[in-house]
Amino acid sequence: MKNIALHWKIIIGMIFGILWALLSSTLGWSAFTINWIDPFGIIFINLLKLIAVPLVLFSIISGVANIGDPASLGRMGGKTLLIYLITTVAAISLGLVLVNTFKPGKLIDEQSRIDNRISYEIWASSQGYELKDGINYLQDPIFLQRAQKISDLTKTELKEVSLNDRLDVAKKRKEITPLQPLVDIVPDNFFYSLSNNGLMLQIIFFAIFFGICLLFIPNDKAKPVIKLVDSIMEVFLKMVDFVMQAAPFFVFALLAGVVSKMAGDDIGKVVEIFKGLSWYSLTVLFGLLLMIFIIYPLILKIFVKKIPYKGFFKAMSPAQALAFSTSSSAATLPVTMECVENNLGVDKKIAGFVLPIGATVNMDGTSMYQAIAVIFLAQMHMIDLTLGQQLVVVATATLASIGSAAVPSAGLVMLIIVLDSVGLNPAWIAIIFPVDRILDMFRTVVNVTGDATVSAIIADGESMLKYPKANNPSKTFGVDS
Repeated sequence: MKNIALHWKIIIGMIFGILWALLSSTLGWSAFTINWIDPFGIIFINLLKLIAVPLVLFSIISGVANIGDPASLGRMGGKTLLIYLITTVAAISLGLVLVNTFKPGKLIDEQSRIDNRISYEIWASSQGYELKDGINYLQDPIFLQRAQKISDLTKTELKEVSLNDRLDVAKKRKEITPLQPLVDIVPDNFFYSLSNNGLMLQIIFFAIFFGICLLFIPNDKAKPVIKLVDSIMEVFLKMVDFVMQAAPFFVFALLAGVVSKMAGDDIGKVVEIFKGLSWYSLTVLFGLLLMIFIIYPLILKIFVKKIPYKGFFKAMSPAQALAFSTSSSAATLPVTMECVENNLGVDKKIAGFVLPIGATVNMDGTSMYQAIAVIFLAQMHMIDLTLGQQLVVVATATLASIGSAAVPSAGLVMLIIVLDSVGLNPAWIAIIFPVDRILDMFRTVVNVTGDATVSAIIADGESMLKYPKANNPSKTFGVDS
């Protein structure tokens, strides 16, 4: 097993988790699975949540502070960040359009979705969250018996669920001003924000503000702080690495536990779960392929006419292949820079400035996947998120993408934050975990392709792009002449 790559170990863990869930449902062992196997999956979730907040904090500070001299935040820096922001919002918006059009979460049978909905309401009540759409199945006598089967709550407890809380929430809503969401982004106590995952936007605001301020103090004062931040970030990345080494076992426990909780001893529900998961995967994959083969080439065609469609993919194919195999835009960065400089003809100064920033802040594939995943999970649990709540997903996914580390599975950590932002259960990531690895490979290709597209646009705008002609037998990296 030592010679097997980690992603294959994780896939093996997934397969065994699925097989155990099927066996458990068939033989009536769901209670054993929930009591003795599922807790290790909960530990996995807790470890990811433990790492998520500090990883976002130090990743963003490092990314902003390492831009360099404040002058770099001028024309070129502003254009770079603006284009990255536009492509990220475009990717998320495309994802929301696709998931609201195809509705993969609604393709599961209604009985399973009602059970999922009741489970969500029980969880929301225990966590103090308000129900997103105002519907309450727990207070409907028709579903009370089914709710009691899903939960250990008594009939009295179910009827008493948060009536006063609902009134308090309604009262507080009346007091909210139109600019309150903007006010909520700015923390009055940063340490309080750190201790509450639901206040991630405040942490991101602080990190960006802190990083910008580092650019405007003397270099001799800023350099030790930046070095410390980079070092701390490396520690948390190593923590992610250690956790992911044990991921095959954790994935087995997590998947077996979640499926057992959702399906119980009814094997038919297990089939329904994975039917929905296949539609979700196709939706994500369709969106990612649109970004790679349609959206980015179209943007490139509008701003950089000298690079042909086939020429762009021929130039970037080595980086895209490595991105697919490693699922890490950071590991791919040296090859990306080589391809962009030698094959696309982007000046070294532009590539050295734009691409490292892109590896930190440009996570279009990850952002799209997060948006689709959140809406899919909501649909799966019969939760209809309003347009306003979906815009919160756009904002949170956009800002969280800045802090997504350029390593495998970091997007999964960030998804916890996006789920928290709209009051959904972070443990639901276990539902999509079985297909996360293969989708992560495609997401990374999107991220790397986006970085190359933006670097070519910036270089052309600065008159620093010298794309080699097709009939010029230049020495290109990884591309046949």
